[in-house]
Amino acid sequence: MSAVAVDAPATAPAWLDRVNPVSKIVIALLLSVPLMVSIDAVSSLVAILLELALLPLTGLALATVAKRMLPLVVFAPIAGVSMLLYAEPGGTVYWSFWYATISDESIALAVAVSLRVVALGLPTILLFGRTDPTELADALAQVAKLPSRFVLGVLAGTRTLGLFLDDWRSMTLARRARGVGDTGAVRRFFSMAFVLLVFAVRRGTKLATAMEARGFGSGITRTWSRPSRLHARDAVAVAGGCLVIAVAIGAAVAAGTFRFVWS
Repeated sequence: MSAVAVDAPATAPAWLDRVNPVSKIVIALLLSVPLMVSIDAVSSLVAILLELALLPLTGLALATVAKRMLPLVVFAPIAGVSMLLYAEPGGTVYWSFWYATISDESIALAVAVSLRVVALGLPTILLFGRTDPTELADALAQVAKLPSRFVLGVLAGTRTLGLFLDDWRSMTLARRARGVGDTGAVRRFFSMAFVLLVFAVRRGTKLATAMEARGFGSGITRTWSRPSRLHARDAVAVAGGCLVIAVAIGAAVAAGTFRFVWS
């Protein structure tokens, strides 16, 4: 099986590398849940800036983070377009056609929603960009006390994600070698995606059978070769996450822009 591509520490591990993966999950929830119940540009923007300021603690290069944020940056405006056109109008109306209306209120909501998409995705990139899947599985089983059958299944599935990229590259090269890989980009994408789905189902079936044969599906209490425990560093990391989101929400309240989603 091929491991998921992670940024392995080149020299000394980063500060966040020694934080337990379960603590990282807690931090991600702390940074995400308050932003999900609020909709304003200030809290999201402040959260993004504070998280980027803590980038040296993650050990990730800025170029790596930018590359992984590219899908968020591309799709965030798409989420904002619906608010821009169909949000309840307010203030000055700049354009209107049938049900679509662009006004001061819809522009503010569109910006807030776009920033919130980035603010929700960025913590996951920063927290888990260098997390080893095996360490995550150890923490879920020993610290979070999740069932070993579930944890091992997630670990096996995560380890095979890298194979999807290899399969995609192989199919692309094979199609180009046959002279059919340079035209019809949309049709080619969907046909290759279907083939990749077939590969995934077949590989998953074989992997499940192999794991059952090795006793991974039994209900016997398992032992773990690498212990996973919580330390003082985890408390500091969680406290830091609470501080970041508190400052972000506080800035929105101070600026008078904070609003609940349902308000």
